Amino acid sequence: MDRQTYNIVLITMAVLAVIVFIALQYFKAGYGYLRDGKWGPMINNKAGWVAMELPVFAAMLAFFLYEKKYTDLTVTIMTSLFLLHYFQRSLVFPFLMKGKTKIPVAVVLMGITFNLVNVYMIGGWLFVFAPEGYYGKEWLDSPQFIIGTAVFLLGMAINLHSDYIIRHLRKPGDTKHYIPRGGMFKYVSSANYFGEITEWFGFAILTWSVPGALFCLWTFANLAPRANSLYKKYAEEFGTEFTSLKRKKVIPFIY
Repeated sequence: MDRQTYNIVLITMAVLAVIVFIALQYFKAGYGYLRDGKWGPMINNKAGWVAMELPVFAAMLAFFLYEKKYTDLTVTIMTSLFLLHYFQRSLVFPFLMKGKTKIPVAVVLMGITFNLVNVYMIGGWLFVFAPEGYYGKEWLDSPQFIIGTAVFLLGMAINLHSDYIIRHLRKPGDTKHYIPRGGMFKYVSSANYFGEITEWFGFAILTWSVPGALFCLWTFANLAPRANSLYKKYAEEFGTEFTSLKRKKVIPFIY
């Protein structure tokens, strides 16, 4: 792995995150509650999520084993947290989905591409380019690791709980839309996205790295515009029943 190429990828991804954030203000990612036919052919939602998320889990695990980093306790813990997220997203979350919704093939392919680039960024730093001894055992006692891990796990808990609330909005056979309530939905209309952003903010802290910060930036750039679109759709469909709740979109008390 070449360091110059790696740095070019980091810079490119930083620029693209800004472009994607701006572009998604005008183009809705047409899946889930926002799905439409403008994104082309669609496939089963469960199959799409597995196809989109499983490659990053497999690639990161293979990268970790290839570089023989399992002898490094700190890096092993960091990698395990990353893999825990993607194990849940690829092999648990899709099979908990209800209904027969679909996801655009274009969204799946973009997701796979981004996820594999993310493995290159995160794995490249943790396994190859981090300075020798940077993540020694003393890192486990550092404020960055302790606070970052706590924030990561809090974000995961919020994400999982919010997904649970969304899955149980309807009774079997019901096709109506409902406003999510409870948990962090008290404060934001996209609590599941807030949870995921919080996770990767925690990961950026616990790794204290540019790639970690970039992934957090990308997560926000992708999810914040979608949260904005969801907020508008809720307001359009439910009117004052929704707007009177005075929720923010994705960041409590801020946005």
